Amino acid sequence: MRAHPGTARRTVLAGSIALALLATAATAAHASSERSQTPRGSLVLVGGGLKDDNRQVYGEIIKRAGGASARIGVITAASVPESQDPHADDPDLCSNSACNGAYYATLFERHGAADAQWIPLDVDHVANADSDAVVAQINSMSGFFFGGGDQYRYLTTLLHGDRHTDSKVLAAIRAKLAHGAVVAGSSAGAQIASGADMVSGGESYEGLRDGSAKGYFEDPARLAYIPEGGFGFLRSGLIDTHTGAYGREGRALRLAADTGHDRVYALEENTALVVEDPGTRHEHLTVLGPNGVAVLDLRDARARTSAAGWNLRGARYTYLTDQDRYDAHTWAPRPAPGKRPLTPTSTALVPVNTDVFFSSANPDGAPYAFRTTARALASTRAQDAATATTFESGPRFTVTFSKARGFSAWTGDGANAQTLIGMRVSIAPR
Repeated sequence: MRAHPGTARRTVLAGSIALALLATAATAAHASSERSQTPRGSLVLVGGGLKDDNRQVYGEIIKRAGGASARIGVITAASVPESQDPHADDPDLCSNSACNGAYYATLFERHGAADAQWIPLDVDHVANADSDAVVAQINSMSGFFFGGGDQYRYLTTLLHGDRHTDSKVLAAIRAKLAHGAVVAGSSAGAQIASGADMVSGGESYEGLRDGSAKGYFEDPARLAYIPEGGFGFLRSGLIDTHTGAYGREGRALRLAADTGHDRVYALEENTALVVEDPGTRHEHLTVLGPNGVAVLDLRDARARTSAAGWNLRGARYTYLTDQDRYDAHTWAPRPAPGKRPLTPTSTALVPVNTDVFFSSANPDGAPYAFRTTARALASTRAQDAATATTFESGPRFTVTFSKARGFSAWTGDGANAQTLIGMRVSIAPR
């Protein structure tokens, strides 16, 4: 069976696409007037790794697209085109835009959509983004799903590359969203919903050590971002994906601090962040799925660089799980009905983790280490603070978690911490 599309940890674009990255900030001011439309529909953003049998998430997308009458347009332009896929002729191994489009279309119909169609866009067919025939196809849909891969390909195909202006197809999708359609995406398909300063690559340790840089780089470890952003469907915070599975909390905190953002929505795999009334004072979010979404709050955070390296103090970590809600305007989380405050009874000490960001250089590392340490601290009454470190040194960064004033943990089973609200996080080199 072929690999699930869009789940590779690192994707490097070749040739002309990488050269096309250096968009100038001045062109962003010439974005088309459609970008100013206020979305009135909803977003369903998945942190990658969406499993075929996730009825909860697929069902939510289909419900918001009209239920049994849902017509889903599948856009997989973040994938390589058929011309770059050596397995294009093998249905079990192919992983190109057309192959992945058919894959998702089949899944949506299997989960109950009336119709799902691939929208024929990729880096070999950029002209289709301004095709009236493809616009007509878009206008016949009630919902859209953007697949994974590399979000820079979405800029190339739908935002005219370095011009960063709406293609006709993107303008049509934007108008559909403004009139109530659902726009969903997984991995790169969720990242592209970002507003300004969309992440374009990088690992946590290198980001903490070296900081972020504007652009798109062939070095997959270099923390980079696109100042003009993505489609701008969700602007109340930065977006990151595959967060716990790839240990991206560090890069998300560094990018937010470098670019002046005070909030990050850090999405985890096989789990969705459902956003209603995006871009309005009524914007609120709900988590659906087996993992969670971290909200990184930097309103009170202070970053500085000393001779030893970069450090951050005063960030807050809120971890939301299935059915939890969050009001973007008031910054207020609301645990799901059925969850209650956790009173820790354990006296166990928090295990020391020496690879908090799951380094690719550590063959013995484990994913979700950041979340694991935070939950372990929440579940014990023996400690009010715990530390974990990066695997790499030179410098080695220490992450300190603390149960400061305002922190609470919530449980559904009475024993284990699930939802965390307002845990303090600091990062310092040593």
